[in-house]
Amino acid sequence: MTLIKSISGIRGTIGGQAGEGLSPLDVVKFTAAYATWAKQNVGKDKITVVVGRDARISGPMVDRLVVATLMGMGADVVNLGLSTTPTTELAVEWENADGGIILTASHNPKQWNALKLLNNKGEFLDGKAGEKILEIAESESFTFVDVDDLGEVKNDDSYLQKHVQHVCDLELVDVDAIKNTNLTVALDCVNSVGGTYLPPLLKALGVKNTIELYCEPNGQFPHNPEPLPENLTEIASLIKEKKADVGFVVDPDVDRLAIVNEDGSMFGEEYTLVAVADYILSNKPGNTVSNLSSTRALRDVTEKHGGSYAAAAVGEVNVVSKMKETNTVIGGEGNGGIIYPESHYGRDALVGIGLFLTHLAKSGKTCSELRATYPEYYISKNKIELTPEINVDKILLDVKNKYSDEQINDIDGVKIDFADKWVHLRKSNTEPIIRIYSEAATMDEADQLAQTIINDIKEIAGL
Repeated sequence: MTLIKSISGIRGTIGGQAGEGLSPLDVVKFTAAYATWAKQNVGKDKITVVVGRDARISGPMVDRLVVATLMGMGADVVNLGLSTTPTTELAVEWENADGGIILTASHNPKQWNALKLLNNKGEFLDGKAGEKILEIAESESFTFVDVDDLGEVKNDDSYLQKHVQHVCDLELVDVDAIKNTNLTVALDCVNSVGGTYLPPLLKALGVKNTIELYCEPNGQFPHNPEPLPENLTEIASLIKEKKADVGFVVDPDVDRLAIVNEDGSMFGEEYTLVAVADYILSNKPGNTVSNLSSTRALRDVTEKHGGSYAAAAVGEVNVVSKMKETNTVIGGEGNGGIIYPESHYGRDALVGIGLFLTHLAKSGKTCSELRATYPEYYISKNKIELTPEINVDKILLDVKNKYSDEQINDIDGVKIDFADKWVHLRKSNTEPIIRIYSEAATMDEADQLAQTIINDIKEIAGL
């Protein structure tokens, strides 16, 4: 059993003893701590919290625990039921709520669930807020209300349609262009809430022909739910067999979007953001942001359109903060996460689909032809395990000093930018591991760069 407490929420496997897995006791404690923080954050005792969940098997149980605990803390609840993460984020804003809780373990397998926490803007908490909630939970510094002050629950299933309409109403989503192209679109929704949300979205966007794979929201994930190429072989085969024009794959809470080309090849999750940014910037020039471990192709596309690119520390909250700081028109993460400020400051696969389909329709190209218009980079992902007595921070500093003649960014580990490639080193917060991401024009070059850095680390550590 595993239980992970972090500034972004609490995540764990279902079952086991309290404190060892995501037990009902842990759910109640953490929810009560969040409600206490939310009251303090907005300066009032009577708050409203939006709750949404993905289709995990444990979802109904965790939902009942969270909602009842919020009521016990005196909070009114707007319960969306089955809902995507971006839908819940939008609902916090549109309900003028004081916070939100999303019950999802994102791309983790079905035995996992989690409470992801939002502030009153519908955005993920920053480090300071997260640390405060952890402190409240640890000390159990929360007080339940008297019977006359219990919160009330409003069940609201209208947000699917509201979110779909919101996407269709975005200025740069062209429903007529999509409709006139007569695209056939395949979906893999890994039997979670994407299966509820994406078919109505495509219909509203004017897509008449859809091919649905694993769109029953029963929580029985048919394959590893992370939308990586090795997990997408079935939809790739289906696209070729049925002659679809494009395939979309989402994770269980629908904040990440992977694209599959008409020939069954992968568009590449790193390039979801690149393509959407290219379309946005061609209509509205401006700046972009992604995290340090995302592809250099976004920088290339941004500069082609006359904008400036900035890198943020890894983590959605860090990307959002940098986007606000640099007045970004489009940003996100290289894992297929699109953050479009015209909509809201959260990763949103529905928004990504609307924008990408518009781009594809107006380009006059096939999906693979569109992909071929972007700079070609390859990312190699590696890690090196060290012994507990090794000072990981010193190793990172020594690597930084060794490459001090190159462009260095140390806001999150150490990223070394060479003229035609980069490598990013990040330490694990829970074990003596350094993760090493490298990118170059070929996979061999990316692998070689990673191996060079691994050899440097071994030499520094005396391994």
